[in-house]
Amino acid sequence: MNIDAHQHFWVYNEREYGWIGPQMGVLKRDYLPEELRPLQEAAGIGGTVAVQARQTVAETRWLLALADQHPFIRGVVGWVDLRSPALRADLEGLAHPKLRGVRHVIHDEADDRFMLRPDFVRGLGLLAEFGLTYDLLLRYRHLPLAVELVARYPRQRFVLDHIGKPPFQDGGLEPWATDLRRLAAYPNVCCKLSGLASEVDWTRWKATDFAPYLDVVLEAYGPSRLMIGSDWPVCTLGAGYGETMGIVTDYIARLAPAEREAILGGTATRFYGLDSLSTRRPW
Repeated sequence: MNIDAHQHFWVYNEREYGWIGPQMGVLKRDYLPEELRPLQEAAGIGGTVAVQARQTVAETRWLLALADQHPFIRGVVGWVDLRSPALRADLEGLAHPKLRGVRHVIHDEADDRFMLRPDFVRGLGLLAEFGLTYDLLLRYRHLPLAVELVARYPRQRFVLDHIGKPPFQDGGLEPWATDLRRLAAYPNVCCKLSGLASEVDWTRWKATDFAPYLDVVLEAYGPSRLMIGSDWPVCTLGAGYGETMGIVTDYIARLAPAEREAILGGTATRFYGLDSLSTRRPW
């Protein structure tokens, strides 16, 4: 099954989605499963992983309720306060077969070293016990810090969102490429080919702009640790759903069938444990 490993749902209101700025007007409305499903069917996507967009446990519970109602939502990456002294009880209270991981919006924290704070690191250390993955949402300047974090937890499964948000705007590869390779040296880290069109000039990009960056990621991680993601509806800032997914599917068309299958669904299924067999298989 082809899997979209990264997308969002929300019922919009200005107070709770303050990160949606004035220039992002297209995002200032509701985005729900009934709208996404036909877009995915048209693109040949059979299942999806819904990822948190607000840092509240209430949203995590809401996403899990959506997953109960819509079987095509195969997994949820939610949020829980990893710094909380009551984290163990919080994770026990969120127990659900479709909760596959958690995420924190690291790149919005004022402290660039937030992910290395003792309370955060301590909380992250509990995730493996609950069989939960961790999504690294950060900008390329944070990659050296992510290397430090990952080095502490060799048994924790990590995935880098949006290829680490490289410096697309200036066309440079460094220091992003070097730091991304350092992170890829850890076998417990995967990477999402996602969040591309929304990180460039929304009106002037072309697919070939991404090729140098995708070349680096493919060489560093290999198909078995890469997964495609739309970042819908954020992607609509720069492209429609089909066009967004096409950036990656066109790029990987030259790969062998088994390699394409890994990127289009196999890696996400294995990493997030989206079927009964994969949940019994060690990463």
